[in-house]
Amino acid sequence: MPEPAVELLKGTLDLLILRTLAPQPMHGLAVAERISQITRGAFQVRAGSLFPALHRLEQAGWIEGEWQKSAEGRRVRSYNLTRTGRRQLAVEKKTWMRIVQAMNALLESV
Repeated sequence: MPEPAVELLKGTLDLLILRTLAPQPMHGLAVAERISQITRGAFQVRAGSLFPALHRLEQAGWIEGEWQKSAEGRRVRSYNLTRTGRRQLAVEKKTWMRIVQAMNALLESV
């Protein structure tokens, strides 16, 4: 039986989206599906969180959106990581690694 999804910590959604878009552009729902796939269902990003986050990241200049047609012929907005977004991803990863190290130190302390 798969473990239930866990609630995302505040601020982690941006990191998840930026990392997911690093290898290739994707449309919004594909981003959510990929996050779920990579995390084996631990993170389920709902549209109500995903699309405002994509809009916020686009406003920040970290991603660029472009309208395209899907394989089914629907219009979808595909997002690409910008150069600024790649730099931000590096910052976010570094910050996250510090958090993980601090939590590990706390959890393993006597």
